[in-house]
Amino acid sequence: MALSIKNVIVLGLLALGTTGVHGHARHHHDEDEEIVLSQSKKEELLMKWEQEWGFSGVSTFAHMKTVKCLLEPDERYDIAVIGAPFDTAVSYRPGARFGPRAIRAASGRQLPGTSYNARAAINPYKSWATILDCGDIPITPFDNALAERQMYEAFLELGTRPAKTPAAPNNKGIAAGKPKLVTLGGDHSVALPALRALYQIYQKPITVLHFDAHLDTWNPVRYASYWLSEQSRFNHGSFFHIASTEGLISNTTSAHAGIRTRLTGIDDGDYTNPGPEQGFMRIHADDIDDIGTSGVIDSIINRIGLDPDQPVYLSLDIDVLDPGTAPGTGTPEPGGWTTRELIRILRGIEKLNLVGADIVEVSPSYDNVGETTALAAAQVVFEIITSMVKSGSGKELGGWYGKKDEEVFEKGKDEL
Repeated sequence: MALSIKNVIVLGLLALGTTGVHGHARHHHDEDEEIVLSQSKKEELLMKWEQEWGFSGVSTFAHMKTVKCLLEPDERYDIAVIGAPFDTAVSYRPGARFGPRAIRAASGRQLPGTSYNARAAINPYKSWATILDCGDIPITPFDNALAERQMYEAFLELGTRPAKTPAAPNNKGIAAGKPKLVTLGGDHSVALPALRALYQIYQKPITVLHFDAHLDTWNPVRYASYWLSEQSRFNHGSFFHIASTEGLISNTTSAHAGIRTRLTGIDDGDYTNPGPEQGFMRIHADDIDDIGTSGVIDSIINRIGLDPDQPVYLSLDIDVLDPGTAPGTGTPEPGGWTTRELIRILRGIEKLNLVGADIVEVSPSYDNVGETTALAAAQVVFEIITSMVKSGSGKELGGWYGKKDEEVFEKGKDEL
């Protein structure tokens, strides 16, 4: 039977359609195979090349994922490590602008897979928290007043984002749902913009735990005298004075620890009155000879308390350590604590409600060939991050001291 032109066209279209269906099915099948092969290849590559060594890789803190968080408004984290390479507010030796770089390099052996903290019974890099290295804040070296504003806006931007894990296991108290910032300085003046930002975030005065050889509560007129200006007011020895006068600091719960600086006299109200203007309790460096690390720990806990609704900021100048241990700093003072003593104290105050911290005044150009100052600073950061992660775990883990009775919980922890 002869086919009409119309029938031929219809049959041809049907044939094409059938071919198209088979072709489409084959296309999906090929795509599925490609996905399987791609996943298999990725797993193979990870097995071959994922491992890093302490001396390899791009230098980020503890080999963390690095993100320029200030350029990524949707980026979320529970703890952010942020560099503040600023040192034009120093009164003696500069060089702390290179501190963030040195601390990151010194953290190279803190590989995520081998950073289990036996004292805390936790690996902070493999626990519940998302921890990022957010890079450095771009800070001008030409204008201190502008630099302070840049740091303030950066801290405020990073600190007001919701945490990556808002439903963290122990997410309660005033810090619930908020990320924590750990700043690598930089000179110590970076603490002022940090406190200004934290005051805005938490809407109340912040408790400050200050480890340092110096008080950093000097009235700015002592540095600038007749030539006082907006720029000269912002320096690394006056920021707590400014913060206190602005009402940023809790006057009844803050503490200095490791103090051993020389003063202008016993009656100067800039630093001797622990009253409404300054409000710091002082633990001197040589007090450790009389009361030991356990006494220092108990003094801090008794002063600051463990209130989950009171935010605590830990500000640590590396010159709290003896210059024999940590020479790489701008204003070294003989007679400081050892790294072991400092770490033991930090481990004993793990229950503090830390909302942020800084590690400052690492000046690598004055460090020794073994880079012991930068290594100490990197270990301090590790201990602080460990405490932040452990306190948010919701578990009373073992480790450090193995003492779980109520009296030890209230007083702090000590190894002996």
